[in-house]
Amino acid sequence: MASSCSWQTGNPIPEGVPPPAGAPVPEIDTNATGRPADALSEWAADLSPVVGIPAKALEAYAYAARVAQVVNPKCNLAWTTLAGIGMIESHHGTYHGSAIAANGDITPLIRGVQLDGTRGNMEILDTDNGELDGDAQLDRAMGPMQFIPETWRLYGVDANNDGEISPDNFDDAALSAAGYLCWRGKDLSTPKGWMQALRAYNLSNQYARNVRDWATAYAEGRPR
Repeated sequence: MASSCSWQTGNPIPEGVPPPAGAPVPEIDTNATGRPADALSEWAADLSPVVGIPAKALEAYAYAARVAQVVNPKCNLAWTTLAGIGMIESHHGTYHGSAIAANGDITPLIRGVQLDGTRGNMEILDTDNGELDGDAQLDRAMGPMQFIPETWRLYGVDANNDGEISPDNFDDAALSAAGYLCWRGKDLSTPKGWMQALRAYNLSNQYARNVRDWATAYAEGRPR
């Protein structure tokens, strides 16, 4: 599992990005009551065995991409990019045996290593008194999309209409990641915009390559 705070330097920016958009996401009512991502259940159920991504994770990625398309169409964020990140960060919410509930909640909770300045990570002293990440000494990345507490406070949103903004809910995490990527990259259909977004998520060019490779595989309908 990679940490979204693994600020490693890498090789020159790779060519050939961004990855393909993949299977089109059906139009849905993004303002629906209840869990809006449920509207994508048939789409996700058909695609899940093809790409090897849990259906609930696919619903979360696709819903986030659809919201981004509606709210910020100039961003051009594809679900495949979110899926590439989700694979690297948490194996789509299944890291160390975690599972995704019907409402998108992840259990057991997924927490990254202490961000203590070792193994290429930044040192980030506790910023939330352990309230979010359970660590009152150092920050840890949280949930299926591995947000650090400070970033979560800025970008976290409630995507499943349960009244909570949780980094441990896949819907919330995926939509929050979409907002963060769009804000940092502006237009992810361009190599420059896509790389800006990915380097904001993790300052490693190798990380961006890995996301691109996974996203491309998902776009082509093949698990790796």
